[in-house]
Amino acid sequence: MKKYIAAFISAIFLISCGNKKNEETKNAETKSIGIIKLSPEQVKNAGLESGNPTVKNVKEILQLQGTVTVPPKSVISISIPLGGYVKSTSLIAGMNVQKGQVLAALEDMQFIELQQNYLMAKEKFDLAQNEHRRQKELNLNKAASDKVLEQITTEMRTERIMMSSLEQKLNLLGINAKTLNVGNISKTIKVVSPINGLVSKVNVNIGKYVNPTDMLFELIDKRDIVLTLNAFEKDVASLSVGQNVMVYANASDTKKYGAKIAFINQSLNGDRAAEIVCKMNTYNPALLPGLFVNAEVEIENQKALTVPENAVVRWEGKFYVFTELGDNQFQMVEVKSGVKNEGYNQIISDAISNSSKVVIKNAYTLLMSAMNNDDQ
Repeated sequence: MKKYIAAFISAIFLISCGNKKNEETKNAETKSIGIIKLSPEQVKNAGLESGNPTVKNVKEILQLQGTVTVPPKSVISISIPLGGYVKSTSLIAGMNVQKGQVLAALEDMQFIELQQNYLMAKEKFDLAQNEHRRQKELNLNKAASDKVLEQITTEMRTERIMMSSLEQKLNLLGINAKTLNVGNISKTIKVVSPINGLVSKVNVNIGKYVNPTDMLFELIDKRDIVLTLNAFEKDVASLSVGQNVMVYANASDTKKYGAKIAFINQSLNGDRAAEIVCKMNTYNPALLPGLFVNAEVEIENQKALTVPENAVVRWEGKFYVFTELGDNQFQMVEVKSGVKNEGYNQIISDAISNSSKVVIKNAYTLLMSAMNNDDQ
């Protein structure tokens, strides 16, 4: 029995020693990878260059997606206050129109009757006005009673009200009441564009009867387009009104357009995202309503330690730089890789400062040399 116990203890001891030896071997391997010694010829052939990290202002870029939209105030539905038949129109969805351009011509008997009623009301007002002057003179001379003057005054005011209301109705139809006379009464009215814009919808055709509640056309003022971007809740706190935004279409990331954040919706939607509304710095016709766009927002501008992008190498999912120890020796130091901007890479490490000497050129060549040394 004692023999078995002694053998069991010996086996455990041997296993423990073996594991300890393996750990020491792994640590030795790690150390051999961490520090590399090269000959002067190897340094020259590898083209290694060293330099100091620099403190620079880094800008973190937040990527957002969204669409080009038009605010409600810039979407105009065209209708008429009276029904009528469409006599002519040449509009097609997608056409550009100018302010004052004729969109369609409509005709109906109602237009004639309205003009007729206005001219008759105008004649009655002129007659009542003349009679009021006459009765006023008679009243001054005590040739007419005050009661008669009051009746004529009331009649004149009533005719003025009737004439003014009919004048406003004509103005709604685009008919200038000031120039209307018996000789230019027309059965046709013209529907004109109130803005310079884009025709987005056409709901009529020649011969169709339209009611006052029907929308004939829908116009969009493209100069008032905005960008509606989606930002997830973790990014909303980094955004603020007035921040600069660079926008580009999915089809081309070379043409970028400037914008600014105008509004931030503090209410999150079902996707846990908030709507960010941006206004364009200048209008560009390439940004069509409904177009999907990408946006870049600068959300941070702070000083940080940076090195050229080529100085940072990636190995086994981690980032490293090589510090120069002197005598052609280099040490592999793990760092956290931050923002990349204008060819520089932000690094975060307690072991690196702006006075450290790091390899800034051909760092990957040094990494390959370290791997080769590790294999030997």
